[in-house]
Amino acid sequence: MPARKYKELPLDLYIPFVQALFRDGVTLAVGIVAQSFLALLVYLKTLEPVYLVVATSIALIGVVRLYGMRHAPDPHKLRTREEARRLENIYIVGGALHGASLGLFCFAGIYLVPDQFAEIAAICITLATATSIAGRNYGSPRMVMVLILSLTMPISIGFLLRGDIFHVTLGLLSIPFFFAIRKFADNVREVLFAALWEEKKANRLAQRFDRALNTMTSGLVMLNGEGRVVVANAEAAALMQVRSPDQLLGRTLRSLLLRGVAGNILSLKDARYTETQLTRALREGKDRKVLLQLANGRYFEFSAREGRDELGVITFDEVTARIEAEERIRFMARYDNLTGLANRAYFHEIVVNRVTSGSPEREVGLVILDLDDFKSINDTLGHPVGDGLLYAAAERLVDIVGDKAIVGRFGGDEFMLFFDNVADSLCFADELQRIFDQLSGDVDVAGHTLRIQASAGAVLARAGDVDVDALTVKADLALYAAKEGGKNDWRLFEAAMDDAFRDRQVLKADLRHAIETRALRVVYQPIVSMQTMRIASCEALCRWDHPETGPISPAVFIPLAEEMGIVSEITAFMLEAATRECARWPVPIGVTVNLSAKDFRDKDIVRKVAVAVEEAGIDPGRLEIEVTETALIDDKYHTRALLEEIKALGVRIALDDFGTGYSSLSYLHTLPLDKVKIDRSFLIDVTRSERSLELLRGVVNLSRPLGLSVTIEGVETFEQLKILALDVKPDLVQGFLFGAALSASGIATMSGTTWPFVRHIEQSASALKVSSYLPERS
Repeated sequence: MPARKYKELPLDLYIPFVQALFRDGVTLAVGIVAQSFLALLVYLKTLEPVYLVVATSIALIGVVRLYGMRHAPDPHKLRTREEARRLENIYIVGGALHGASLGLFCFAGIYLVPDQFAEIAAICITLATATSIAGRNYGSPRMVMVLILSLTMPISIGFLLRGDIFHVTLGLLSIPFFFAIRKFADNVREVLFAALWEEKKANRLAQRFDRALNTMTSGLVMLNGEGRVVVANAEAAALMQVRSPDQLLGRTLRSLLLRGVAGNILSLKDARYTETQLTRALREGKDRKVLLQLANGRYFEFSAREGRDELGVITFDEVTARIEAEERIRFMARYDNLTGLANRAYFHEIVVNRVTSGSPEREVGLVILDLDDFKSINDTLGHPVGDGLLYAAAERLVDIVGDKAIVGRFGGDEFMLFFDNVADSLCFADELQRIFDQLSGDVDVAGHTLRIQASAGAVLARAGDVDVDALTVKADLALYAAKEGGKNDWRLFEAAMDDAFRDRQVLKADLRHAIETRALRVVYQPIVSMQTMRIASCEALCRWDHPETGPISPAVFIPLAEEMGIVSEITAFMLEAATRECARWPVPIGVTVNLSAKDFRDKDIVRKVAVAVEEAGIDPGRLEIEVTETALIDDKYHTRALLEEIKALGVRIALDDFGTGYSSLSYLHTLPLDKVKIDRSFLIDVTRSERSLELLRGVVNLSRPLGLSVTIEGVETFEQLKILALDVKPDLVQGFLFGAALSASGIATMSGTTWPFVRHIEQSASALKVSSYLPERS
């Protein structure tokens, strides 16, 4: 390390150097006694007073120095640079006086009072003192320089003053000698400085290591080649329940683990297992981890790593939080967070394990249970209340079932039950009925009294033949059958259900193919004007002739299309076909197309209507769109907005099945309607009940002042038509009285035909003398 100037010394190195000046008072005392004695001896030989002065001054200065060193401030208590500098100055003053006394001794012996013995004695004692300069005073470069000058200058001056060439040469040569002593002192000082600097660095590194070691959250012990602890930290001491890491030093791994056993924090079995695993890892040079749960519930993970120089390192961390987090994640992955039941995936895993274990000849049962009308609770009371009902149902279900079955949440409002080792189908049925009877009932959820009611599908099978996924499908089919049968019931799977399901899936595929290949067709039911008894318009109806099973009722395939989400494709086909055929009919015969509730969820419906009218090239007023109250209830404001956009195209709007809903009257003035179609239910007993007739007449009279035309559906008998003509007077009628639905060409053929009912109605009116009430005929 390069030499450093005095002022550059760091305080933590400068203070030790100053302390070194006061370290050895014994050698100083010996030197002072020897110097004083020799000076006194020279005096006794020469009787020259100067030597007595030298002897006396050396003795007095030595006593003062020794006293000062003994009673000076404790060098080990130095804290600041000023304190250290003050103490060093005291030492330098004493050393300078001491050196001056020795210099005077040499100068007197060489020049002032020349004496051969005095000269030899003075030079010998001075040289002896000079050799100790580096050893005693390396800590103070100033002290070294002062002593060198005070010792060398008198000798050199004395030799030079002698005047002869030999003494002059000797005087000059003494100067390099003494400066060599200075260099030697500097070298000693630098060596010691380097040693102290490295020690300081080592101490700082050791402090950092110690701080890092003892602030680690991980426990750590290091073992030597004999397997004994040579390093331990505070965390290791805490785990071993000792006060200091030093108490662990020298112990073996086995003794540490047995200490844990003695402290009842570790079992003997776990201690032996841990020792075996960690020792093997250290011996084989492989990293190994061991997870242990202590008696207090805490988890620790021990890791062993082979070190260098036959030192092995063992660390351990508390991983309780991690284990608990993993357990929570594992729980969340396996269990439903609302009900705490096994979720679908974990339930499936449990059932697979149960089915594959045990006798393959035993019977097992699977049940899928679904809460009835749960969606309406979510929609009306909100999801928090719905969640409360699910929790209450799950809690009650678990209490009812007990240990007789495994309960899981299938998803949504569905639960699953697995029965292992069922005695027979009768016992299974009795158990299901018991569950149903006890499950049904009222519960209080957030101040709402709600009734738990469910439907279920069950399947029973031989364990050796079970495929859990197939079993789930069968139970689901049985559930579907229970729902179709009116809910609040359960059904056991039968083969016919599977056949019906497969037929339904085939029918879905065939319907999709029919739509894609445009294999559907359109027929038209005439809508007859009461004024002319001629076709004024017609309602487009979709028909599907299945290539294998024949005609499929719209009541079957339309709900199927809605379920499949493809009803809008049927609507687009109907709009295109109906407007295209309407363009071929005589003006002003129009056509009516029904739009379902799902059509109004399609924002593209307005464009589809506009495109159909434009491509057909007809007056928009010849197309009429029928909307049912169901579509309005789903989203009244959104549907109204779409109807207004359609109305803006010039297309007419009719409200179908008017009078069947609880809020139909409110639609008459809030929707952009042109027509209302009164449902056939108003005609059922109109020929026998005066009250029904008054109701029908009231609905018609209510609509007309609003500028709405009226169509009455379901006219099937002449008596109904006659009463409508004489007493109700609607604008239009339609029904089977005017024949079945016709093809497009049939409508064209019948377009100029007047139904003969007019003549019979006129005759009846004449007989009743009410012919004046008949509408005029053009």
